[in-house]
Amino acid sequence: MVAYRTLGRTDIKVSSIALGTMTWGQQNTEAEGHAQLDLALDRGINFIDTAETYSIPPRAETQGSTERIIGNWLQARGGRDKIVLASKVAGRSDNPYLRPGQTTTKLDRANILAAIEGSLRRLKTDYLDLYQLHWPDRPVPLFGHDNTSRARGAGDGTVVPIEDTLAVLDDLVKAGKVRHVGLSNETAWGAHKFLLEAERGNGPRIVSIQNAYSLLNRTYEAGLAEFAQQEQVGLLAYSPLGQGYLTGKYQNGARPAGARTTLFNRAQRYEKPGTAEAVDAYLKLAADSGLTPVQLALAWVTSRPFVTANIIGATSLAQLEENLATSEITLSPEVVEQVNAIYQIHGSPAP
Repeated sequence: MVAYRTLGRTDIKVSSIALGTMTWGQQNTEAEGHAQLDLALDRGINFIDTAETYSIPPRAETQGSTERIIGNWLQARGGRDKIVLASKVAGRSDNPYLRPGQTTTKLDRANILAAIEGSLRRLKTDYLDLYQLHWPDRPVPLFGHDNTSRARGAGDGTVVPIEDTLAVLDDLVKAGKVRHVGLSNETAWGAHKFLLEAERGNGPRIVSIQNAYSLLNRTYEAGLAEFAQQEQVGLLAYSPLGQGYLTGKYQNGARPAGARTTLFNRAQRYEKPGTAEAVDAYLKLAADSGLTPVQLALAWVTSRPFVTANIIGATSLAQLEENLATSEITLSPEVVEQVNAIYQIHGSPAP
């Protein structure tokens, strides 16, 4: 059975595995998205994660498609109170289709208010359980890049103060449109600053951080993981399979038909020097331990003490079944020790 964990300092219990949805609207049809939702709920999953930018890769033609698919499912099935629904507002970007009439999105009042109204409309709900800042407004390395160009948006050099962003989120909480707020693709300094401003009375307290975390990327452990123990701000781990690389399907340059990297060529984050060697080591460990690569990778992430939920995604029901079944896997201390030994050698090759 799937376990349930407390979301930050709230009274909300979320499943330790959350259903990611970013493929719905491009790789997956609406009917397939609905089938995934039905299966996940049948298996005890109550935590659904989406974003205003989805489906991915981001395109003007498909922006918001994932939220619309979820909204249509909610309208057809009902049971809004049975799920914990999370979405995200885009940070600084130069995608004009996100805010018609503007060339840059920012985490300011006008942008956040426009974003929440759009998300609520597409999702066919009057509130979100968790509203996350998809990435920071300020310049930080993002999505595997070692530069800060994405966060600079139009390049005007301005940054929306965190206390201003929190003030808008506070109004949304008071209006009942958002129950709780969280961060995503955030740094230790950013998490600290958001907590500090909340303590000063400048808006709601963050309850979660959604960052990439996997056997190939353990950078969260340095500086951020401590927040889970000390401040009850848990990790919502995304890309726990390293965009599929930890399954081994891309080893030796393979490009399976219909696979995400084959379709979109957006996997540079997982093709850095040393990544293939690390994957080989984890694949061998899984085989030697009587586990599938998926079981090793997902069970390891779910078992980390600072993880509130492991966000899994799939493009087929068979994949989803396999991913969900990992909630039944408990890794032995010996396997965990061997994971850490591999990490000592290979580190985090795909941050």
